[in-house]
Amino acid sequence: MTNDQTSQTIESYLIDMNGVLVQDEQLLPGAQEFIAWLNATGRRFVVLTSDSVYTQRDLAARLARSGLDVPAEAIWTSAVATAQFLAEQRPEGTAYTLGEAGLTAALHEVGYILSERDPDYVVLGETRSYSLERLTLAIRLIVGGARFIATNPEPTGLSQQGLQPGTGAVAALISRATGIEPYIVGKPNPFMMRSGLRAIGAHSASTVLIGDRMDTDIVAGIEAGMQAILVLSGVDKRETLDRFPYMPSRIVDSVADLLDTAGQASNTADTASDAASGSSR
Repeated sequence: MTNDQTSQTIESYLIDMNGVLVQDEQLLPGAQEFIAWLNATGRRFVVLTSDSVYTQRDLAARLARSGLDVPAEAIWTSAVATAQFLAEQRPEGTAYTLGEAGLTAALHEVGYILSERDPDYVVLGETRSYSLERLTLAIRLIVGGARFIATNPEPTGLSQQGLQPGTGAVAALISRATGIEPYIVGKPNPFMMRSGLRAIGAHSASTVLIGDRMDTDIVAGIEAGMQAILVLSGVDKRETLDRFPYMPSRIVDSVADLLDTAGQASNTADTASDAASGSSR
């Protein structure tokens, strides 16, 4: 970490949702106070999620039920990032989707048309059910020339009944059948981070990423040029860190550790740089 980076006042935050703010819709320590401070002080922030099932409004409502006041426009899903990517690559194109409302709404928002006939892209997102008929059509379209896109790489997801196949697992099935690997837009692709920064007019040099996974959140933050804080309230723990060739800027137990004793986050240049500097715990 250079001296310029460590002295940089932190102006904005990219915050992973699951494992940092909530887990199974239950608040994690410090989440409510941290979001309240961001709102009260007018700090720019984006809540990131690989979830492509729900729309931004849906997720804002779910977070509100958990006690977090996060506006819909401050939620950046893998579906929204994917739609932005496709709009930049091929404006007003066509896509065949395997996914839920979060994905189809994001594509419609950027002017995409959903089509089963010779689409520009086959776009795979998270869904509660993958029918053999739709999977078969996706395979045929990709073999026929459609470009293969996936919103996120996670192989499994969680439901109330337990583990279920995630986007990554279904992508592997399609890849095995077609011989074509998908381009994955969501984390750890830094495109998702950079598009989130653009959405709030932020710069990577003055932004901190807060995440709970080394292999998606932290590496994406590092590759996007941000300082990255790992919280231990989600997936990765201290004992798993040695397996990675990179390290976060700081490690904390939860976002509660980013709050001072009054329950508000400090924002002086010194404490901001300490909260997201190269001095790991």
